[in-house]
Amino acid sequence: MAKVKLNFRRLSVAENIAKARQIVTALTGNAKFPNPNSPLETITDGANALEAAQATTQSRKQAVKTAVADQTVKEDSLDQLMSQCAGYVESVAGNNETLITSAGMDPRAPASASTMPDTPSGLEATAGDRDGEVDLGWNPSSSSKSYLIQQSADPPTATSWAHAGTSTKSSITIDGLNPGARYWFRVCAVGAVGQSGWSDPAMKIAP
Repeated sequence: MAKVKLNFRRLSVAENIAKARQIVTALTGNAKFPNPNSPLETITDGANALEAAQATTQSRKQAVKTAVADQTVKEDSLDQLMSQCAGYVESVAGNNETLITSAGMDPRAPASASTMPDTPSGLEATAGDRDGEVDLGWNPSSSSKSYLIQQSADPPTATSWAHAGTSTKSSITIDGLNPGARYWFRVCAVGAVGQSGWSDPAMKIAP
């Protein structure tokens, strides 16, 4: 008996909705399939519900990104104010660490030799805001100044990894991916004395 290949789990949300509606159209009034065990109206309702849920998700994601951007601006502003305050305390205290402590601040530890940055951990890949986008995030690595990101088609091999981006933060959005395709990602930290090892890879089907 011939089998049907739906492949819904490998499609993006938009492709799933379009495919469901295509099937409903093909089965509507089709005398060869007069009694589908899932009523076509129910499938249409399901597609409409998924479309509405996707719109809500996209709206909430954008709201979160806007809130995070606003928080970052305020963090930068407070950091600048505190740096100015710290400069004033340093100018008054000189080398007197007790005076620095009395101002509620911690004296800076003596400079130490640079060390190799730790290998990033906790790499996660999630769907981005748009089709073909994947958001990556990981735990910050000590002694790192920036991060290199690589991607690979499925399955990854020793030679399939390619440069995907650079970030000074512990996150990045990778775009230009083929919706429905499976991708692997990994990240390493770059510091003053070199590059860390590569993180454990994370896999995501591009939305």
